Amino acid sequence: MSRVHRSAGREGSIMELSKIQPCLWFADQAREAMEYYTSVFPNSEIRSIETYPDESLDPHFAGMAGKVLNGRFTLDGVDFVCLDGGPIFTFNEAISFVVTCADQEEVDYYWHALSHTPEAEQCGWCKDRFGLSWQVVPQHMDQLTATPAQIQAMMRMKKIVIEDLEDAGLTPA
Repeated sequence: MSRVHRSAGREGSIMELSKIQPCLWFADQAREAMEYYTSVFPNSEIRSIETYPDESLDPHFAGMAGKVLNGRFTLDGVDFVCLDGGPIFTFNEAISFVVTCADQEEVDYYWHALSHTPEAEQCGWCKDRFGLSWQVVPQHMDQLTATPAQIQAMMRMKKIVIEDLEDAGLTPA
């Protein structure tokens, strides 16, 4: 069974897309978000952008001329779709994306790029300037939270600090 399906691109070229893709609903910043996210993550690209047609075609299109009706982009190999749908729906912490990092330098890079809401920071979770929640964590987080002392140390953190979790693991129980 194939893990991807094919879709005709704008010029008729075939794009391979994941069968299941997150769809991100932005009020009116889909294009800006795609540009930002593809600048943050390696191996990323905007695959296509279709804009709303003539506003007179449907009452729902009022005020949406030039906005994104359907955007397709890839972040480090993960396919996404997005749209500008107006302010009726917003992001919340019930959905987040996990960024698995190889080391502290990578944690620091993604944290700096994605965290824009200090009051939303806790235990490696952050919220970006578009309101989307991210978990920026080391790839061996399970080992870094193996003891009660490590879990307690993590609970006091905003950004994950690997060395502090390793040190907490050395604390006798």
